Amino acid sequence: MDTLTAGRRWAALLALSLGGFGLGLTEFAAMGLLPEIARDMLPEAYARSAPDAVATAGWMITIYALGVVVGAPTIAALTARAPRRKLVLGLLALVVAGTAASALAPTFELVLAGRFVAALAHGAYFGAAGILAATILGPGNQGKGVAIVIGGLTAANLLGVPLITALGQAAGWRVAYLAVAGVFALTLLAVLATVPPVAAAPGGSPRAELRAFRSPHVWLVALVVAVGTSGFFAVNSYVAPVTTQVAGLSESTVPWVMAVMGLGMTLGIAVGGVAADRNLRRSVMLGFAGLLGSAGFFAVAAAHPAGLFLGSFLVGAASLFIVPALQAQLIAAAPGTQLMGAAVNQSSLNIANGVGAALGGAVIAAGWGYLASAWIGVGLTVVGFLLAVLSFRLRPAEVAAEPDREPVPA
Repeated sequence: MDTLTAGRRWAALLALSLGGFGLGLTEFAAMGLLPEIARDMLPEAYARSAPDAVATAGWMITIYALGVVVGAPTIAALTARAPRRKLVLGLLALVVAGTAASALAPTFELVLAGRFVAALAHGAYFGAAGILAATILGPGNQGKGVAIVIGGLTAANLLGVPLITALGQAAGWRVAYLAVAGVFALTLLAVLATVPPVAAAPGGSPRAELRAFRSPHVWLVALVVAVGTSGFFAVNSYVAPVTTQVAGLSESTVPWVMAVMGLGMTLGIAVGGVAADRNLRRSVMLGFAGLLGSAGFFAVAAAHPAGLFLGSFLVGAASLFIVPALQAQLIAAAPGTQLMGAAVNQSSLNIANGVGAALGGAVIAAGWGYLASAWIGVGLTVVGFLLAVLSFRLRPAEVAAEPDREPVPA
């Protein structure tokens, strides 16, 4: 890779982060626009029962998560020999097409198909763009590279999702998603203009990438991610009813609570990227301790407005602090298959999303109250912490011999 000026380097990193911003928009805006989508795409069902129609529209979220889980490792394997910038550009083109198709599709089934296509690129983009950002930053910056790209997603939660939701409510959900497609198109042009060509890892091939799955350690670390971070999603998924039904605040307060959580996520990813590059094991352990403490505090204090806001901030900060370290740990667990390691991390995070929300919803449906989901989050975090300790104890010799500060992959 050619030597870059400081201005060109930061322009390239901003372009890659903008892709993370767009992915945050397309993934989370659907949650706020489900009533509009249900009224437009399922009018007869909505006329009979609005809650049932909205629940059906929730497949917009489920099918997207499924696409991420399927697409991340598949694309990582199939594109192992692709130059990194070309891969990122191809993924952006795919997500532009899928997002635009879902916005313009005439039937609900075709909307879901467009969502699935867009989601296929989600996990692979975070993996490839994170590696590309780390390469641009230079050796010893794996965690910072991941943090820069995922930082775009946290910025989306803080600023973009409320704006896109407001646009969808005012002008229609299709206009909102066409705007999201426009963000991806802008990102594609920005990457094309600012990001230098970067070759694929030497010796990369589909077979080499798939070798990652031969390692029991890779599966163990993926389980750490899937179980450990599901505690955050058990809390995050039910912040709205906790705000209105437990803390007794108005519905208009919910966006402010989400914004405070987004602020915590933004701070957490920034600090977590630096910490992961300094000491990987310590970052993982501190991250789980933070998740456990913040989820417990939320469960105890969220019934009071001050506790709700502080708990939301702490949960957001802890959840994103640990992400760069977990991705770096997966990459370290799969030496020579860095793209697959990053992709598996994204698949595991989306499994965590489904598991946390489902278990939290189950205890709420059983009549244990909305804060029971936070206690589920505490329990899941404890299990994740124990699995993380086990993963470090059982590291293969060739991985354990590496320093906790991870080198940047080629």
